[in-house]
Amino acid sequence: MNAPVIAMWAHSRSASTAFLRMMIERGDVTVLHEPFLELTEEGRVDLPSGVTVTSEPELLAELGLMRPVFVKEVLDYEYPHLFGHPEDLAAITHTFIVRDPRATISSHYAIKPHVTSAEIGYERQYRLFELAWKATGHRPLVIRTEDLLSDPAAVVAGFCAYTGLPFLPDALTWTAQERPEWSRTGQWHRDVGDSAGFEARTKTYRDTVDNHPLLRAFYDHHLPFYQRLVEQA
Repeated sequence: MNAPVIAMWAHSRSASTAFLRMMIERGDVTVLHEPFLELTEEGRVDLPSGVTVTSEPELLAELGLMRPVFVKEVLDYEYPHLFGHPEDLAAITHTFIVRDPRATISSHYAIKPHVTSAEIGYERQYRLFELAWKATGHRPLVIRTEDLLSDPAAVVAGFCAYTGLPFLPDALTWTAQERPEWSRTGQWHRDVGDSAGFEARTKTYRDTVDNHPLLRAFYDHHLPFYQRLVEQA
């Protein structure tokens, strides 16, 4: 392999878009924000190369032509080709980011009250983690959001060492601004648009896993998958 195709697989509300913002700031890789999600919801994705793709196999093939490329993707959906053809994962460098589900479930529900348990995403993350490990023969890198926010330089340096990219400390800060990369789903990314770096923010939610039975059921279901991923961090 020459320059890499790097994927960061995330659940929603994990600060993965802040990580993507850092990758944009680097300036040395093509950056794609949630192309599988967009393909699922819109039926097409317009890529920076000028190519429009309308299927997962097309998207995966184009990624291989865009190296070096960083793809940040959330697992709100079951992407059928991705999960059904793990052999196509073999040429990708896989990384995962996870955050304590106690906070992310409340945040997800606050934005999308009709969210389903499957859309919370940890179970799909763990399934994809296992598929990627088997397909590549290498254990994917797992990043804890809490570690990223408390020591971004160390975590990003570790990411760079794993993926083969040079560590660029200047990319750890940026100008606060909305970006076209996430304009389609901007309501989900207001915090990163207002940020100038990796920032730990404390928020209080009316509905939590402690007072809302549905959210508690989500938490109880996904906690074991989160714990298995954290064991690999």
